[in-house]
Amino acid sequence: MDAFSLIVLVVAWLFALLYLPKLFKSWLNPLKLPPGPKPWPIIGNFNLLGPLPHQSLHQLSLKYGKTMQLHFGSYPVMVTSSLDMAKQILKTYDHMFASRPQTAAGKYTTYEYSDLAWAPYGPYWRQGRKIYLTELFSAKRLESYEYMRVEEMREFTRRLYRNCGKSIELKDYLSHYTLSIISRIVLGKKYFSASESEKEIVTLEEFQEMLDELFLLNGVLNIGDWIPWLDFLDLQGYVKRMKKLKVRFDKFHDHVIDEHNVRRKTTKNWQPKDMVDLLLQLADDPELEVKLTRDNIKGLTQDLIAGGTDTAATMGDWSMSELLKKPQLFKRVTDELDRVVGRERWMILVSLANMLHGFTWELPPGIKPEDVKRDEVFGLATQRKYPTVAVAKPRLPLHLYN
Repeated sequence: MDAFSLIVLVVAWLFALLYLPKLFKSWLNPLKLPPGPKPWPIIGNFNLLGPLPHQSLHQLSLKYGKTMQLHFGSYPVMVTSSLDMAKQILKTYDHMFASRPQTAAGKYTTYEYSDLAWAPYGPYWRQGRKIYLTELFSAKRLESYEYMRVEEMREFTRRLYRNCGKSIELKDYLSHYTLSIISRIVLGKKYFSASESEKEIVTLEEFQEMLDELFLLNGVLNIGDWIPWLDFLDLQGYVKRMKKLKVRFDKFHDHVIDEHNVRRKTTKNWQPKDMVDLLLQLADDPELEVKLTRDNIKGLTQDLIAGGTDTAATMGDWSMSELLKKPQLFKRVTDELDRVVGRERWMILVSLANMLHGFTWELPPGIKPEDVKRDEVFGLATQRKYPTVAVAKPRLPLHLYN
């Protein structure tokens, strides 16, 4: 027997020794798994997901039940629409299901899972959450940024006024507005220029394009994440785009951090003025459970910028779109603002207190209070037997509503 044949025989013998007992055990004692469709080789059940995956999953649940098992590529995935099972996953065993799968998007676009959206549940995630709540988003800290919001609101309205009578893309204006506020709060100033002629690290258009690419790449289905042995091929080109985007964000974040570090060292009696200052100050704290690295600061900073920009702009854009579709509703909103706030006054947060509407609750006719049974679901008391009915009652004197 030659050497090659001997090596093949030894490898086959070792394989049988290691894996056959496990195989026989799985045959003799099969796991009790949820029902589900039989997976195809390599792709699993991806062929059953249409262009609207949530609808495809709903149709599958009608066939296989509220809790079912699918295979996405090489990985088994449990899908549930059961209230009781959701309670177990989201509340009782929340800590076991809290972490996201480690995908290429988290690796390349969030500095090895350094932001809170992709970070696995553990000491780093808990520390980051505590920093957000107690240091960055405390009531006192947010109040100190009020003047920035006021200044940017005035600049936003001036830009709109200058283009009065012209056709505009409202989403662009809202994105510029929210990005300006967030960048000043997080970074201390607007690091992007309005045009290429101005000297800044990146133009406004480039930065917005970087954010759009970030949102896109964090939402795509990358084949390599689900079929790992195909990962090196990068069949869709997403990983290449992620790496390119990481280089662009790296350049931006390095510039911001270096500038903040220089200011910290050269300013007498230095005090943190923005969120990057606070993160750099915390990175020097020897009592932190998990030391913040430079990449951690980049990931958290990117989290703050991206998380606070797109959502607010999108919400404002859709709200205005809905109002424009319903002129009568737009008039009611305008009239109420004129009446409560005043046509010549700025709308500020405290003005919202004067616009709240109260609701009282009453049971449907014929239902007694003792008939209503309540149970705790996700920590909330919710009706179980009969629904309550919302009854709007005027908070202000009736003549003011005419």
